[in-house]
Amino acid sequence: MRLRLIGPVVGVSIIGLATLVGFGAGIGKQETAQAQESRDTDDQRDRDREERRKRLSQIDRQINAHAEDALDQGRQIFRFDTYGSEAFFGDALQLHRAIAGAANGGVGPGVSPKTALAVGLKVDSNALPDSLKAQIKAGKVNLDDPATTLALLKLNAVLGLTGKFDSSGRITSLGTQCALCHSKVDDSFAPGIGKRLDGWANRDLNVGAILSLAPNLKPFTDLLQVDEATVKKVFASWGPGCFDAYIDKDGKGLRPDGGRACTLIPPAFGLAGVNLHTWTGAGSVPYWNAYVAVTEMHGSGTFFDLRFSNKDQYPVAARSGSFNVRGTPDLVTAKLGALHFYQLAIPAPKPPKNSFNQAAAARGKEVFNGRAQCATCHVPPLFTEPGHNLHAPEEIGVDSFQADRSPTHMYRTAPLAGLWTHQKAGFYHDGRFANLAAVLEHYDSTLRLGLTNEEKAELVEYLKSL
Repeated sequence: MRLRLIGPVVGVSIIGLATLVGFGAGIGKQETAQAQESRDTDDQRDRDREERRKRLSQIDRQINAHAEDALDQGRQIFRFDTYGSEAFFGDALQLHRAIAGAANGGVGPGVSPKTALAVGLKVDSNALPDSLKAQIKAGKVNLDDPATTLALLKLNAVLGLTGKFDSSGRITSLGTQCALCHSKVDDSFAPGIGKRLDGWANRDLNVGAILSLAPNLKPFTDLLQVDEATVKKVFASWGPGCFDAYIDKDGKGLRPDGGRACTLIPPAFGLAGVNLHTWTGAGSVPYWNAYVAVTEMHGSGTFFDLRFSNKDQYPVAARSGSFNVRGTPDLVTAKLGALHFYQLAIPAPKPPKNSFNQAAAARGKEVFNGRAQCATCHVPPLFTEPGHNLHAPEEIGVDSFQADRSPTHMYRTAPLAGLWTHQKAGFYHDGRFANLAAVLEHYDSTLRLGLTNEEKAELVEYLKSL
């Protein structure tokens, strides 16, 4: 079965990408009265929680302890567990050698911190020693040297990537984590460097450009039965914030109209109470954790979904057996519970103050719940349907290409809380609508709502307020 590459594809290079600017931004800001008030509220909440804890029964204390343990374990798994994916990204693809560069025992020019940040990798400032932060601010750290990237990996400071090093300090392998795609930073130290924001979709991350650096793409060419040039063309079509989790199942490189076949990276927050996960709703949160950990990150674990054995819809999966994977040892299954618990505990972030017009948003809420009919599917406060939250493509007025790649052949009603965090790269599964105004124009036309321009503008403000 050959990879179906339909339409034109544009190449990509990370050489000569924009340099890092703005170090020290936001450093030294004075404490505000609002921040102090927030701390006082948090302190009072902690005191109230402690008082309630004293009155708990034995079984309730056990439940609380279990929840706290699951939360801590899930956070650790989400941020740092590679599930044994080093066997794929390191041993097979040899991606660590491309990052190191020839000067550090690898191949090629290597990946400097500037280049890493330019392709959307993020750095956890809390993992950096104070002395290193001071050196960076003073301009005494060479951000053009791949050796600096290796030093950051040794500190576990690069979100979603873990390097393996031998006793001499040479990098020997590389693994990935959930946080690679589903975490960002607050840019409090510099652009791309700051405190972790778990659950946020990393719409800056150019997965295709990163994978294209791998010295050995044979795992992809063998699986898809195409040459290396074709694989790189497909990777180049994705662009920032987009990833194709089905190409290794159905072999479709592009849409029939020549557009990219990948989907935007979704957020992993605000999912408590939501039935199905991802754009086409093939499964719940733990389903997708297993799917991604085993079949996309290529960790060692168990994944089973007989739907992918359909050779007509999924010729690549049927041939490779990825519908029934039994990795030994299983480094995934025992972690799904705590990981699920942690992800459900991540709330959708509140929009920054003054980021939307409050009066207009209040009027937009009335339109949302009334004339615009948005709340019919985006039911508050989940902003998706309680129950089976899937719709046929014709119901929402879009083509079925991505839906038909899913076992569901449908699209999920996406939750809207925290929408303001992932406006980059567009809306809908493939970013076809550049902004919220374009989304509303689509629905106004498709559903023949007859909304006024004022109502549409108010709706946009309400969506930004969620």
